[in-house]
Amino acid sequence: MSEAVKKGERLSGERREKLAKEIAEGYQAGRSIRQLAAETGRSYGAVHRLLVDTGVPLRGRGGARRPKSTPPGSKS
Repeated sequence: MSEAVKKGERLSGERREKLAKEIAEGYQAGRSIRQLAAETGRSYGAVHRLLVDTGVPLRGRGGARRPKSTPPGSKS
């Protein structure tokens, strides 16, 4: 990744495009949005926004899914 950007610093123009490209490549290589945020010094929301603006298809959320529960008193 390129140099970390100071927290709260605005990115525009060429710097934003370069960071967006690096983030997109990292995300497509399998790194998470949270990992990319930590690596670049940007917030989760900023990284997510850059990915969306770049047109990168986002992966679904991970983790185990709980089975649907049946309401109390109903028969299964």
